[in-house]
Amino acid sequence: MYNEALVALALEAGFTHAAVADAAILKPMQEVRDMCAANTCHRYGVCWSCPPACGELSECAEKLSHYSHTLVVQTVGELEDSWDYESIRDTEDRQKESQQKLLPILREKLGNVMPLGVGSCRQCETCSYPDAPCRFPDKAFSSMEAYGLLVSQVCTDSGLKYNYGPNTIAYTGCFLF
Repeated sequence: MYNEALVALALEAGFTHAAVADAAILKPMQEVRDMCAANTCHRYGVCWSCPPACGELSECAEKLSHYSHTLVVQTVGELEDSWDYESIRDTEDRQKESQQKLLPILREKLGNVMPLGVGSCRQCETCSYPDAPCRFPDKAFSSMEAYGLLVSQVCTDSGLKYNYGPNTIAYTGCFLF
């Protein structure tokens, strides 16, 4: 499928920006994974899609190596000010909704597609980790950071902006194929 067609599908799904890039731009970094271990989001060790359950960094790198391309997708939101948490949350929700909408379309067109999203998976109110397998493995998303990816670098290397200016917020994810 042509890059332009994939970008068009992403925009139709609700993303603000999208770009297709070589998957070689995805470079797992221990420093990023270490940020997960700091547990500022309170999801480390409590969710299948987050470390340590999503695998050691070397395992994540191995999974990424099976793909040749990535569709990098973004949702950009406008904020009234830097304290506009309602718009921040709304933009994140729109990013996640668009990812869930686009994933089955990409799988139908491209076959094996691996999504990486924003933040921790929230498919279930309470994750089954570690007592039972993931309830929705086909819908669950690990975050880009869980895989050690520096989002600003992925944006730059794919030709997208990371920062869209004052009073904006951008959420970024990707689909590997």
